[in-house]
Amino acid sequence: MSDDAGLQALREAARLSPDNLPLRQHLAGLLLAKGYLADAEAEFRAALVLAPKNPDLTAGLAEAFVRQSAYGPALAALEPLLAEPGYPPRLGILAARALIGEGDMGRAAYRYFEAINRDASLVDAELATRLTPGGPASPWPTPAAPPAASPWPTPAAPPAASPPPASPPPPSAPPPAASSAPPPAAPPLYAAPAMAGQQPVAGGPATRESTSEVERAGLTFADVAGMEAVKEALRMKLLLPIQQPDLFAAYGKRAGGGVLLYGPPGAGKTHLARAAAGELGAAFVNVGLADILDMYVGSSERNLHATFDLARRNRPCVLFFDEVDALAGRRSDMRQAHTRQLVNQFLAELDGVDQSANEGVLVLAATNAPWYVDGAFRRPGRLDQPVFVPPPDQAARAAILRILCRDKPLAEMDFDAVARVTEHFVGADLKGVVDRAVEAKLQQSISAGRPIPLATPDLLAAARTVRPTAVREWMATARNYVMHANDSGAWDELMPWVKGKW
Repeated sequence: MSDDAGLQALREAARLSPDNLPLRQHLAGLLLAKGYLADAEAEFRAALVLAPKNPDLTAGLAEAFVRQSAYGPALAALEPLLAEPGYPPRLGILAARALIGEGDMGRAAYRYFEAINRDASLVDAELATRLTPGGPASPWPTPAAPPAASPWPTPAAPPAASPPPASPPPPSAPPPAASSAPPPAAPPLYAAPAMAGQQPVAGGPATRESTSEVERAGLTFADVAGMEAVKEALRMKLLLPIQQPDLFAAYGKRAGGGVLLYGPPGAGKTHLARAAAGELGAAFVNVGLADILDMYVGSSERNLHATFDLARRNRPCVLFFDEVDALAGRRSDMRQAHTRQLVNQFLAELDGVDQSANEGVLVLAATNAPWYVDGAFRRPGRLDQPVFVPPPDQAARAAILRILCRDKPLAEMDFDAVARVTEHFVGADLKGVVDRAVEAKLQQSISAGRPIPLATPDLLAAARTVRPTAVREWMATARNYVMHANDSGAWDELMPWVKGKW
């Protein structure tokens, strides 16, 4: 492969952008097509880490295994998807090839004929000849039912096919090989997708699937200590329109909308977003920067559109964008047109193609730097309600500590005493305190040979070794914006905080 400059360039691009799924998938497909099987296997494995249930990637990996005569790993890769109803028929063809290599001709024939019965375009004359008990004069027998003891899933048996007139195999077809030989070369069942953006403006597929995953949050607001004002704002803005649709419809309010959560790092914005989804019993999609940003022009916008489409298909859904200032920055600060286009696409997705496009889609965005978010996002109907997520007060810190310690062996605890000495600590800092105390207690328990309960002095000792992370620094930055760049009054909510003890 050292003389293939195109593949080398793609490999270098993948090295620099390891989380770029379309790039890795494209590279893996090209390596497979050119016969670099070990390299293709490695790239398919890396891509499956990013999208574990992608059938195209699984097909590519299985084909790389089969072409290396690694039939067992191929079947192991295919088995979870073959157990699903309605699996892609091409996976059955790959399973048939692997089963031939394993010498299991009965199950191989069943998988092959079941696949072509669902998709006639997958007919492979050479494969059919190898699976024909009667020889080349009768290449299309009626498939037998799978063996009763077969560990493979048993789909509905295909109907008997009428054999076509007997004819000799085409001149180009090789004679049938013994069942112990490896399967003959066959057209690949994995086709490398075209890379989006290979042509700077119009290249790439018109549609694509989002790499984000739909989750079901196991948290509710009961798992969020303090922040009652923030939780009430989320209830009124996002949750109640779905929980009481008739009442809100009487006032012309639809379910859906957006809220911008902002505050210092570690204050619990992501935790709060998951709890909002759990409170509603809605799907939760956590969108990372790697799910959206792409090195090719136009691909980031398509990724963003695919992510909103994913949320619309799973409504009610909480769509959460963390570090949203990276996707929704001020266009006046951007030097390149394609970065401004991403902001324009984000605004268009929030508006929806029609009035009800985003009904049931609750958009939560979080940032530590709200002053860098483009002002157009605060227009009514978009992220029009900025909500400040403050550092926890003493009562909230005690409640956070109580939640963090509830699954650990405890002696009698005075969480209020620990809360008093952890002023300016946010939730992430308090978790660090508990983790340090647990580590110290584990060392004692290992020496004693039994679990020793966690006590108040352990937390107090750990708190003395932990310093608050970034709250003071964040408040200093916020003070500059509140005092010197607040002509519009956008940051009036922060005034009591920056004028107080911070």
